[in-house]
Amino acid sequence: MKEIIKSSHSKLYFIICCISATIICTFLSWILFAHPLNSDKTFKIKKFPKPTTVTNLAVTRRPEVIKANMILAPDYSLPPIQNDMAPVVYRLLTNQKIVFLGIDDGMFKDQSVIDIMQQNNIKASLFLTKSAISGNPDFFKQLTAQGSFVEDHTISHDTKMVTDEDYSQQKADICGMADYEELHYGRRPTLFRPPGGAYSDSLRQAAADCGMKAIITWVAKANGGLMQYQIGDKLRPGDVVLMHFRPEFASDMKSFVEAMKNSGLHTALLEDAI
Repeated sequence: MKEIIKSSHSKLYFIICCISATIICTFLSWILFAHPLNSDKTFKIKKFPKPTTVTNLAVTRRPEVIKANMILAPDYSLPPIQNDMAPVVYRLLTNQKIVFLGIDDGMFKDQSVIDIMQQNNIKASLFLTKSAISGNPDFFKQLTAQGSFVEDHTISHDTKMVTDEDYSQQKADICGMADYEELHYGRRPTLFRPPGGAYSDSLRQAAADCGMKAIITWVAKANGGLMQYQIGDKLRPGDVVLMHFRPEFASDMKSFVEAMKNSGLHTALLEDAI
């Protein structure tokens, strides 16, 4: 009887081992075929990006504000200096939705100017003349701190310099203002706007000899709270617009901003373009 029981136990043990081995083999086969060892999924370790450090949140600007003064891909070029004469620019031929603002003289110096420029996120080329700013040249450092650039508009602001001054006098008027602005603002101007907008070959040569890349005139202007156009009745991409530092600065800026928005444009800097 004992031998029969012992034999039964052995058979039962053998059956249990077989079943266990079958289960183990089935499980291993499932692992190998469902998740093979050479699969990228088996041992791939997911890497998480390093956290981004955010600094200086106070100067973060909205996307549309950043866009307002960006030139992404220039599709125009500045005419070169030829025959020792600086090129004359009143518009840059571009398909980009940009317009350029130049503000002249510097007679009107009021805190409202600084506030209006900042509120409208406007950066401009400031064509200053010594006869207008010599009493308080530091006023315009507030605008350069906002991103505007100071450019050359002569020492004397003689609107008849084309006919009343010879080459040497014109050169002294332009170079003298460039020296003055470099001394006060730490940057030598590269653009020149003649008083009244008139120019001649002699003046173009004097400008080039003073290191000016171009003579900048205009094709539209904000004046007396209204927009005035030399061509058409609205702003076009690449137009150069004229304004002045005058008591009507607020109404002129309002008319410019409205005209710019109506044409779907935003400001860019001449200094970035040329």
